[in-house]
Amino acid sequence: MRQLLHYIIIIATALTALTACIDDSFTTSPSDQPVFSTDTLKMGVVFTEQMTTTHRFTVANPASKSLSIDRIGLSGEGAGFFRLNVDGFSGREFSNVEIRGKDSIFIFVEATLPPSLEDIPIEINAYVDFSTNGVSQSVVLSAFGQDVNRLYGQTITSDIVFDSPKPYQIFDSLVVAEGATLTLNEGARLCFHDGAYLAVDGSLVANGTTDAPVILSGDRTGNVVSDISFDLMSRQWQGVIFSSGSTGDLANTIIKNTTYGVTVDGSEAEAGATTLTMLNCRLRNSGSTVLAAIHASVDAAGCEFAEGGGGLVLLHGGSHSFNHCTFANYYLFAAISGPAIAFSHINGDTDDLSDFPYARAVIDNSIIYGLGADLSHGDLNGTDVMLRNCLLKSNGSDDDNFLACLWGEDPLYYTVRNDYIFDYRLKPGSPAIGAADPSLTSPRAMTDGYGLARGQQPDLGAYVHSSDD
Repeated sequence: MRQLLHYIIIIATALTALTACIDDSFTTSPSDQPVFSTDTLKMGVVFTEQMTTTHRFTVANPASKSLSIDRIGLSGEGAGFFRLNVDGFSGREFSNVEIRGKDSIFIFVEATLPPSLEDIPIEINAYVDFSTNGVSQSVVLSAFGQDVNRLYGQTITSDIVFDSPKPYQIFDSLVVAEGATLTLNEGARLCFHDGAYLAVDGSLVANGTTDAPVILSGDRTGNVVSDISFDLMSRQWQGVIFSSGSTGDLANTIIKNTTYGVTVDGSEAEAGATTLTMLNCRLRNSGSTVLAAIHASVDAAGCEFAEGGGGLVLLHGGSHSFNHCTFANYYLFAAISGPAIAFSHINGDTDDLSDFPYARAVIDNSIIYGLGADLSHGDLNGTDVMLRNCLLKSNGSDDDNFLACLWGEDPLYYTVRNDYIFDYRLKPGSPAIGAADPSLTSPRAMTDGYGLARGQQPDLGAYVHSSDD
C-alpha cells in the first residue's frame, strides 16, 4: 500500500511539472501576429440564393506564448452574405479569441449570395478582419454568384428549347413526355440536384458544339475538400433514362457524375426499340455503367465512354454501331465490377427468354483500354458482334469476330489517375496513331470532339493526336 502511494505521488508530481511547462501567459507584442493559411479564400462559382458548401482556412499562432485576437469580424460590401464559424462558434463578430502558443484554430466560411440578374457569374467579396495587439490584418473572401433557372419536378408536354446562358438547376425530375421534344442548344447546362434525373418518353435533341458543348451534370460546385473538385465525384444525380419508343440525337454532349449513367430501354415490344444517336459525346464517371442499352439501338461516333464503377457499356440485345470511340475505365471510388463492354442476349447461351433478336454490334477503329476486363466475352464465335481495327488491352489474336486488331498495346493516354487527370487523348508514340482503317471511318466521325480533322490516315479512338497536345 505504501509503495502504491509512493507511485501516485511520483505521477502527480510529474503531471504538475508537465503542466507547469505550459506557458499560459499572453504575448502583447505587436510583432506577434496570427499567420493565415491563405490570404484569399476562393469559394469558386456558386449558385445564388443557395447555401454554399463550407470552406475553411487556418489561423496559426507561431509564438511560444498564447495569443489573444481582440476582434475577428466581417467587413466589406458583401459582408452580409457570408457567415463564420470560429473555433466552433458561429456568428459574424468575435472578441478575445485565444490561440495557445504554437497552436492553431479553424475558421469555417459559408455564404448565400443574392441574385445578380446577370447571365454570367458576378464576383462578390468580403473580408475577415483580425485585430491583434494593435495590428490589423484581413483575409479576402471571394465567391462568384451564378443565377440559375430552377425547375422542380417539371414535365415537358410540348416542344421546347433550352437555350438560356444561365444553367438549369433540376430538382426531383425533368420528364419529356411522349410526343414532345426537348432541344438543348449549344452551351446549355443542366445541373441536377441530388437524386434528380432526366426521363425521356419523347425526344431529346442536344446541339452542342466543339466550343460550347451541352453539359448534363450534378449541381455541386467548388471542392469537396482541399483541392479535390466535386467534378471528380460520381453519384451526384441519377442519370438519363430513354424509355421504349423514345429517341435521342446528341452532339458534343457531356453527361457526367451520375449514379446510373444513360439507360436506353427498348424492352417493351409494343413501343418499339429506342434509338440513341451520339456524335463526339462524353459519357463519364458513373457509379454503375455509363451506358446501358436494353433491346435498343445505339449509334455512336467519336464518343468517349469512361469511368464506370460497374463497367462502361452494357449492350443487351439491340443493334449497335461504335465508330472511333474510346472506352477507358479508371474509376476512382471502388473496385471496378464489370468489363469495358459487356454483351448479353447475343446468342442462345445468353438468352433472356424474350422474343427480341440477339444483339448485333460493330465496333470500328476504337480503343478499349483501362482497368478491368476489356469484354465480357473473349470468344464471340457464333455471335453477330464484330470488332474491326480496334486496340485492346487483352492479349489475343484475330478471328472471324476480331479483324486487324492491335492486341496488348498501351494507347498512351495522358491520364494520370493518382493525380485526378482523366485525359484520353494520345501521347506521342502511341500505337493508336495512324492505325485506323480510313475505309471504316464513318462520314459522321470525320472531325473529333476538339474540332480536329481525322485526315487520310486517322488515329484509333475518339481523339485525333495533335503535336500541340
